[in-house]
Amino acid sequence: MKKLLIPLVVIGVLIFVLGSWYINTNNTLVDMKGQATKQWANVESSYQRRSDLIGNLVKTVQGAADFERGTLTDVIEARSKATATTIDIDNLTPEKLAQFQQAQSGLSSALSRLLVTVERYPDLKANQNFLELQSQLEGTENRINVERNRFNDLAGEYNIKIEKIPTNIIAGIAGFEALALFKSNPGSENAPDVDFNF
Repeated sequence: MKKLLIPLVVIGVLIFVLGSWYINTNNTLVDMKGQATKQWANVESSYQRRSDLIGNLVKTVQGAADFERGTLTDVIEARSKATATTIDIDNLTPEKLAQFQQAQSGLSSALSRLLVTVERYPDLKANQNFLELQSQLEGTENRINVERNRFNDLAGEYNIKIEKIPTNIIAGIAGFEALALFKSNPGSENAPDVDFNF
C-alpha cells in the first residue's frame, strides 16, 4: 500500500504544479491583453476627440462665405471614412490596423490642407473660436501619438510574452494571439517638402 501511495502523491504534486503554472500563466496573459485592450480604448477615444474637434472646426470655417468648398468637402468625407473604420481588439490584425491607419492618415492629410488653406483668410485666422479649436487639435494630435505609443508598449510586451518558452505553450492552448502594432506611414522616413507658395 505504501508503494502505491508514493506514486500517487508524486502524480498529485505534479498535477498541482502544472495546474498552478497553467493558471498563473493564463491569468498573466489575460491581464496583459486586458491592459493592451484598455489602452486601445484610449487610442480610439483620442481619435474620437479629434473627430469631434474637426466637426466643430469645419462648422467654424463654413462661416467664412467665400471659403473653398472643395477643401471642406474633402475634410468632411475623410472624417466620415475615419469614423466608419473601427477595429475590434480581438480581431486586431496588421491588415485591419493598416486600414484604420490609412483612414486616419487620410483625415490628417485633409485637415492639413484645410489648415494651409486657412492661411489665405486673415479674418478666419483671427477668429477666436477657430484659434481655440486649432490649438485643441494640436494638443489632441500629441495625445493621439502618446496613446498609440503606450498601446504599442503594452501590446509589444504582451506579444513578446506569448512567444517566450514555455508561455507559448499555454498561449497556443488558450488561443492567445499577437496584437498588431502601429507603424509609421510609408514614406514618413523622408523629410516632407515645405512649400510656402500659396
